Amino acid sequence: MLITEANLTQHFKANRYLNKYEMEIIMSAKDMTEELMKAQVLVEALPYIQKFNRKIIVVKYGGSAMVDEELKRKVIQDVVLLKVVGFKPIIVHGGGKEISRWVGKVGMEPVFVNGLRKTDEATMEIAEMVLNKVNKSLVKLVEELGVNAIGISGKDGGLLKVEKKYSNGEDIGFVGEITEVNPKILYDLLEKDFLPIVCPVGMDDAYNSYNINADDAACAIAKAVSAEKLAFLTDIEGVYKDPSDKSTLISELTIDEARALIGDGFIGGGMLPKLNNCIDAIENGVSRVHILDGRIAHCLLLEIFTNRGIGTAILSEKEKRYYNE
Repeated sequence: MLITEANLTQHFKANRYLNKYEMEIIMSAKDMTEELMKAQVLVEALPYIQKFNRKIIVVKYGGSAMVDEELKRKVIQDVVLLKVVGFKPIIVHGGGKEISRWVGKVGMEPVFVNGLRKTDEATMEIAEMVLNKVNKSLVKLVEELGVNAIGISGKDGGLLKVEKKYSNGEDIGFVGEITEVNPKILYDLLEKDFLPIVCPVGMDDAYNSYNINADDAACAIAKAVSAEKLAFLTDIEGVYKDPSDKSTLISELTIDEARALIGDGFIGGGMLPKLNNCIDAIENGVSRVHILDGRIAHCLLLEIFTNRGIGTAILSEKEKRYYNE
């Protein structure tokens, strides 16, 4: 029988009051139990570390986890740990809430058309400034943890080439649709052991700057670098069959099941384009896509290094959910 704090306490109390020596024994057993639990976590993580060693994972970082400073540090800790144990992570970040805040600061009102920010020339200038500020703040957090990071935009090295995007035929300004990804700069940075951090701004053939939806940018980059995994950090726990019923959270979805949910009308709002991005990524070579609640501390580690995970994993028909069952 495993000696634990609970059964030792029960044994001693059944006979007499605890003395100082017996309390020390119980506390020692408690410490040992905690250490054994830590060891079990490491053992559970081992096969995942082995399987994904030297594999690329693209992390789309956005939502509330970018606003809360403590959550921001925990997300960066997760990504740095992934790198230290052998992954090749790439961060693609958003900044929509921060852009809206700065647009308001200068007396402008953010305008959205079908969920997409309408971006005139002045708003584009603010967006690029804010996204670069966010980018360098993330570089700083990574560097503070002892890992070399480089912040780039989709303009650098011709990473993201775009054309003007329309929303149901309506001109929404400097919002870009990705037409081409040149991943050379990312491969070069990964080869030199840097952690690339990408802000979603690209250029068209006339070298005009465009704001890009960060989900779209992450998906396009994941496809271009043949990422093993793509993880979306969001403000929702994952995919629900019924969003009003928290018990309907779906732990795993094949792309056929995802299409069926969309076709049956279960998926709507902001989850619809996100799930379409997931399907697109899987069909273009990404092994698995994860939708996670970025408001949960260390959600990346819990999803990737534990058997059950905490969010929704989208996978191809040939993939299995658990690597080590």
